[in-house]
Amino acid sequence: MKLSTLANGTPDGRLHIVSRDLKFAAPARAASTMQAALEAWDAVEADLKAEYEALNRGEAAEAFAFAPAQALAPMPRAWQWLDGSAFESHANLMALVFGIKASESDGPAKPLMYQGVSDRFYAPTADVPFRFMEDGIDFEGEFGVIVSGVPNGTNAADASKYIRLIVQINDWSLRKIAPAEMKTGFGWVHAKPPCSMAPVAVTPDELGDAWRDNRVALPLHVTWNGEKFGSPDGYAMAFGFNDLVAHAAYSRDLVAGTIIGSGTVSNENYREVGSTCIAERRGIEMLDLGAAKTSFMAFGDTLRMEVFLPDGSPVFGAIDQKVVKAG
Repeated sequence: MKLSTLANGTPDGRLHIVSRDLKFAAPARAASTMQAALEAWDAVEADLKAEYEALNRGEAAEAFAFAPAQALAPMPRAWQWLDGSAFESHANLMALVFGIKASESDGPAKPLMYQGVSDRFYAPTADVPFRFMEDGIDFEGEFGVIVSGVPNGTNAADASKYIRLIVQINDWSLRKIAPAEMKTGFGWVHAKPPCSMAPVAVTPDELGDAWRDNRVALPLHVTWNGEKFGSPDGYAMAFGFNDLVAHAAYSRDLVAGTIIGSGTVSNENYREVGSTCIAERRGIEMLDLGAAKTSFMAFGDTLRMEVFLPDGSPVFGAIDQKVVKAG
């Protein structure tokens, strides 16, 4: 099942069903918003699926051509956004380049995670405003999951049954600010503005064999200013999304609509497949060339992120945005 939220003049927009090929959409009848659907998922899932199948058969009376430019983020705002860092190749490269020591622990390794801005997610084709280029504007391509209500203390073995939707995210970062905030040991505020989302959220079954071990086993294609930047595969997570959900629920209930991110998608062979963030490329340049050569983003730069199934079918639609100066 594929779902999208289209603008209707309200903060949460109107929930729509989207056809498998992303060509058509129709207003969802079983729930008016994504949040409402997630809060009542067990009650509305069957009806939403029936609407989805009718749309794919060409039998939805209210169907119209789907236009990503009319879409908000699938979750325009959420009660909670928790972002992990589950790709070890990215973490290890950053630690090596910047001399960061791995955290010591007496127990088994645990996921890294922070709580970010959740009161808004940028629409997939919206211009993204920043105050200063000097802050080091960077993109970070990620996958994420949206859960229904998860009970406090849920373990990893049970966590996957609460994963309802998968999304594609761009976690914007301000790299020149991040180091100072990291040194405080108290988390990011200035360095992490709102994220963007691709226009369509999908249920895990839509990925077929590409949803494996609670991971998205597909490449995330990133294009910066019209030039290919990287296509690393999402399967290389050290922790699956079930592990991330369980980690987040260790000491709290997770309300329906909580979004959990994978962190920057990265592969060990990043020199061959490229990267999904500028910081990683700069890190490679520092190792290989002795200094970073690639600049961070400038006003007017464009960014595109998208994912396809092996047969070329689009999955989430594209994040297709421009960086602009805040007015």
